[in-house]
Amino acid sequence: MAVASRLPDSAQRVADLLHTLGHRQPVVALSATGRTSAEAAAGLGCSVAEIAKSIVFRRLADDMAVMVVASGAYRVDEGRVAAVVGPLGKAGAAFVREHTGYAIGGVCPLGHPRPTIVLVDRLLLGFDRIWAAAGHPHCVFSLSPQELLAMTGGQVVDVAQSPAGGQSTD
Repeated sequence: MAVASRLPDSAQRVADLLHTLGHRQPVVALSATGRTSAEAAAGLGCSVAEIAKSIVFRRLADDMAVMVVASGAYRVDEGRVAAVVGPLGKAGAAFVREHTGYAIGGVCPLGHPRPTIVLVDRLLLGFDRIWAAAGHPHCVFSLSPQELLAMTGGQVVDVAQSPAGGQSTD
């Protein structure tokens, strides 16, 4: 991993936003893709559990994006998410890009062009530092769970299922 001198445009947008928010950790470019939690963890040399993956759903009542930020070591229980926000539908690639401004595989938990409901799984609060996507499949940034909550206005929830064999396929 390395701090890139020239980031892809979407990751540069995230770096600029983080700077505006006073976050001093750099956006890091992975040499290989971080499209999955396991790939990102391997590139960073951290555990899969320390990867804060962002999963987007579509709330059926109003077509609002619902983003769940959860540990990469766990699957998200859609039923638990629906119990918090109402019935959910699949968020296809076009929906995700339209609502978050990012392509699937690099969805950052902040900087969305449209209002997004952000839910942060409680298990992430057990870490000192976590890694989140920075708007591109090869780019990530480090932050504390408390910083994640402050930056996103996220609500802490319990939506994780049992570990997926220690690694997530999400």
